[in-house]
Amino acid sequence: MLAASGYAQLGFKNPVVRGFNPDPSICRVGDDFYLVTSSFEYFPGLPIYHSKDLVNWEQLGHCLTRSSQLNLRGVPSSGGLFAPSIRYHDGLFYVICTNVSDKGNFYCTAKNPAGPWSDPVWVDVKSIDPDIFWDEDGKSYFVTQGDEGIRVTAIDLSTGKLTSAEKVVWAGTGGRFPEAPHIYKKDGYYYLLLGEGGTEYAHSASIGRSRSIWGPYESCPLNPILSHSNRLGQGNPIQGVGHADFIQAADGSWWTVFLGFRVTQPYSYYHILGRETFLAPVSWPKDGWPQINGNGKIQLDMAVKPLPAVPVATPTQRDEFTATQLGLQWQYLRNPDSAKYSLTERRGSLCLYSSPISLNETESPSFIGRRQTEHDFQASVKLEFNAASDGEEAGLTLYQNNSHHYDFFLKRSGKLFMLQLRAKVGSLHYIVAEKEIAGNKIELRISGTPLNYSFAFIDPKSGDYSNLASLDTRYLSTEVAGGFTGVMIGLYTSSNGQPTNAKAFFDWFDYQSSY
Repeated sequence: MLAASGYAQLGFKNPVVRGFNPDPSICRVGDDFYLVTSSFEYFPGLPIYHSKDLVNWEQLGHCLTRSSQLNLRGVPSSGGLFAPSIRYHDGLFYVICTNVSDKGNFYCTAKNPAGPWSDPVWVDVKSIDPDIFWDEDGKSYFVTQGDEGIRVTAIDLSTGKLTSAEKVVWAGTGGRFPEAPHIYKKDGYYYLLLGEGGTEYAHSASIGRSRSIWGPYESCPLNPILSHSNRLGQGNPIQGVGHADFIQAADGSWWTVFLGFRVTQPYSYYHILGRETFLAPVSWPKDGWPQINGNGKIQLDMAVKPLPAVPVATPTQRDEFTATQLGLQWQYLRNPDSAKYSLTERRGSLCLYSSPISLNETESPSFIGRRQTEHDFQASVKLEFNAASDGEEAGLTLYQNNSHHYDFFLKRSGKLFMLQLRAKVGSLHYIVAEKEIAGNKIELRISGTPLNYSFAFIDPKSGDYSNLASLDTRYLSTEVAGGFTGVMIGLYTSSNGQPTNAKAFFDWFDYQSSY
């Protein structure tokens, strides 16, 4: 099925890449746009998206798909991969990123953005949020965030070796955490775009310019050019906007992608979906300063004319697990043990072999997850759990990080199975509700609203869904749990520290959302 924005001529809907997809960066090759976002402790790393119109995006793959490219073993939640950039130069795509839990800054190259991508070329710069800028004279520069501000150094991209000393060129307007630098050359000026204020409610984007890449940079008198941290942004359902990247379309128009988050309700201070990718137009007169959407404010319904709509295939809502490999929507926690996953043990089912590792650990449990993309959704699954010993479990989880998750699962207890709902909220860890189940097969469903999650199962007597319990969404919010990710809806199994030969079969998984 193909889908395009219903606002094809009148406007478009934000966010354009929904659910946990932060720190977007974008490039254009002809009429094609390519976008990359952060992935932190999830594997494969760094999803790559494609679009013809900036509004409708389809995932092509990931940059880092091999363990030789990406070491996430033992990485804490919200460790791993931070803030990538994607660029195209002389027939090669570049993804530039930082693995904060490994060797730091690196870049990978590919002729096709769908992959395969090269192994990382590591760059000896101790910083984060890297980008590469090619000047008109053919020289290339590595641009990063440092403690003192934005740093620039010349680099030989054939080796990854620096060819000049690093120089701090601009510290921004005085906001904390100047980060996410991108440099553009326009009308003889070097424009330096950066984020400020931290990736929270005071987040913003500011810009400066200079006649030399080495500075000094003059601050735009309109700074910040993107922010919802002032009076005009109060009550907006989108908060925390910043970390932007600019792109010029083939028709000459300028646009920006940037991160933000949707709060659970206006004037609330909770968000659960993670930071997402938003889009806005940029007016950029010759020799002038760029303005984002006129006044630096963004809406969910953007009443601006987009590029001509080009439909993309809509993601499959129901996964019957009949393919030979998992779809691109599925992610593992850290580097997976491939022996724990099978699509051939029972054709038409996903088999997860139980592991002693639990969801509370910073290892790789038997788990696959996909992003929660809307506040209003239903996720359901049909499960058969072949448990061998007491204490083994399998089911659904709403996973924010290893210390904040809600687990809805079957658990072996003697000759019986118990359906349990467990809340893990920091140091609190308790069973919310439970019910004895006849047999080891069950259909489970989680329904979400902005403020609540409800957990239901098929009652064998009536054949209808019966609600077991409900929990507040806010305890899985970033404001409570911390970190940089969003809620993932996961399928998992664990023996909780015991040796095991248990296995869980998931016949299908269905995700329905309000979007």
